[in-house]
Amino acid sequence: LQVNVISKPLASRKLAKKLYKLVKKSSKHQHFLRQGLKDVQKAIRKNEKGVMILAGNVSPIDVYSHIPGLCEEHEIPYAFTPSREQLGLAAGHRRPAIVLLVRPHEDYQELYDEVSRLSVGVPSSPASSLMSAHLRSMKP
Repeated sequence: LQVNVISKPLASRKLAKKLYKLVKKSSKHQHFLRQGLKDVQKAIRKNEKGVMILAGNVSPIDVYSHIPGLCEEHEIPYAFTPSREQLGLAAGHRRPAIVLLVRPHEDYQELYDEVSRLSVGVPSSPASSLMSAHLRSMKP
C-alpha cells in the first residue's frame, strides 16, 4: 500500500485494527464521530476533544497537511492509518474518508482510552511543548 510522506508515524497493523474498531463503534452514536475535513476543523476550533484518525494514502497531501499541527497545538492525539478506503468502510460509508475525529462515549470508553494512549500527537517532550507554546503565542 502506497502511503504519503507526512503519514509518520503510521499505525501498526494491530493499532490500525483497533482504530477501525473504534470508528465502527463510534459511528453508531450520531454526534460522537466527526467526519470530513471541514467538520473536523470546525470541531477543533470549538475545542472538542477526541482521537484524530487520518488516512495515510491521501493525495495531494496539501489537502490535510495542516491537521497534525492543529492536533499538536490543541493536544489531540492522532494516528495515521494505511488506507482511506478502510477508514470510510469502518465509518459505515462506501466512500473513502481522509480524516475522522472520534469523541469519547461510555459505550466504547475502554477502547477509546487504549487507542488514545497508543496514539501520538500529544506533546510530551520539553521541545515539543515549547513549540506548541510558541504557536499559541502567535495566535491573533
